[in-house]
Amino acid sequence: METVYPILQGKRALVVGVANEHSIAYGCALAFRKLGAEVTLTYLNDKAYPHVEPLARELGAELLPLDVTQPGQMEAVFAALARHGRLDIAVHSIAFAPKADLQGGLLGCSREGFLQAMDVSCHSFVRMAQLAAPLMTAGGTLFAMSYHGAQEVVPNYNVMGPVKAALEASCRYLAHELGPRGIRVHAISPGPLKTRAASGLKDFDLLLADAVNRAPLGELVDIEDVGNTCAYLATDYARRLTGSTVYVDGGLNIVA
Repeated sequence: METVYPILQGKRALVVGVANEHSIAYGCALAFRKLGAEVTLTYLNDKAYPHVEPLARELGAELLPLDVTQPGQMEAVFAALARHGRLDIAVHSIAFAPKADLQGGLLGCSREGFLQAMDVSCHSFVRMAQLAAPLMTAGGTLFAMSYHGAQEVVPNYNVMGPVKAALEASCRYLAHELGPRGIRVHAISPGPLKTRAASGLKDFDLLLADAVNRAPLGELVDIEDVGNTCAYLATDYARRLTGSTVYVDGGLNIVA
């Protein structure tokens, strides 16, 4: 892939959460690569591999397996990254809740479903930061994907609202702890966009239509908008920014 402007030349980025070409994580990987960074992608399992491998090949990216629920897999990813000498950027773009627990409202969410959603969607980011920090010897930037449902009630977002709120708080606390090491941490909060994960939300098409009607810019964001924002935040142009929840939503978050 042709480098558009090599401002991230010599940097290495890990992007977790690419499922297909519509994934937010793919938008991030694409933006990093266009700015010259070397990229490592992960894929969830054998079922996901055929959808991710062509994207990795297109980007000239290393491709590694990662299911954060499987003991040892995350450690194996970072052991592979250590062979490159250092890491500069890491994106966590994964979330999960069992369908019954997601669609049954917060009162209907089981203990097991809540814990699984929190482990995959939030605590795995903390684990990723623990493993990434020793490799970020020249500083770096960590990103986690959130949503406005962490701040205000969004119908049908249910258990993911409290889970994403915990994720955003984790970003702030990690920014505080890792700041002295030159590592910056941001939660990115995209507006609603069409991804495989979002398809699990009830009445998601209505949410998309409402976003277009209410956002000041009057249009939906896409994965490249999110990726470009992360790419900017990973550069030295944003070197004094950390701990923020950054909205990429056409201004939707400012509208009552």
